Amino acid sequence: MNNMAFAKKSLGLKNWQVSARAKKALGQHFLKSERALKDIVSAGEIKKGETVLEIGPGQGALTEKLLEAGARVVAVEKDRALMPVLEEKFAKEIKSGKLELIEDDILKFEISKSWKQKAGSWKLIANIPYNITGAIFKKFLSGENQPEKIVVLIQKEVAERIIARDKKESVLSLSVKAYGNPKIISHVPRGAFVPAPNVDSAILEIDNINRNNFKNKKEEDLFFRIIHAGFKSKRKKLIRNLESEIKPEILKKVFEKLSLSENARAEDLPLQTWLALARERI
Repeated sequence: MNNMAFAKKSLGLKNWQVSARAKKALGQHFLKSERALKDIVSAGEIKKGETVLEIGPGQGALTEKLLEAGARVVAVEKDRALMPVLEEKFAKEIKSGKLELIEDDILKFEISKSWKQKAGSWKLIANIPYNITGAIFKKFLSGENQPEKIVVLIQKEVAERIIARDKKESVLSLSVKAYGNPKIISHVPRGAFVPAPNVDSAILEIDNINRNNFKNKKEEDLFFRIIHAGFKSKRKKLIRNLESEIKPEILKKVFEKLSLSENARAEDLPLQTWLALARERI
């Protein structure tokens, strides 16, 4: 019995209807908007033959557009029930090597040391499950083999927090900006999905991804320790929050050197000031 027949039998379906069944536990919301799909692919600036990692291809709507743009797609799908759908839909592309379909949890998916050599310059382009947005950013921005660019469809509120539209920074916004330049490409209404989520979405691009803000791993690790300490208690002034990481007498001198007010709040400091704080701490 082939995979398709097995899936039909195990789910009790006379006709193939798996593609219409999104699983809430996996955060599945299948994108149906042609305009949104076009915006995602356009933001990806795909070069022919370039490797694109797609998370959760679902029914394959974005996968199809990525392939049409000339990408070599590596699609990681956690939902076993959707694998036969994708295998049938893209049988030709799988056979030709243009699409590699992998059944795995993206947070457990290993990007080996040989990935960069095999893929060359690569990009992450996906409609991702909103409940693991932060974990995905952490995995791929701080990982050893960073993508050149990330284009993802995420919750609108989260996208706006990342670009700090209200001029207030957060651990998330600083963590993203430390590695690349985020910007919102377009907004996507909830009606663009099946089933429709309870929130609107946005296409977020993170370009020019690199580690140029850090001289070494020690500086990188300390930066994140500093920002987590700084945001530990929003009610407290920044200088009080940082006393867990920097001795008060040293901290006062650092604030004076960086011309920081002792009344400053963590959310008011831009990335470059946080980087300077981390460097002064070393």
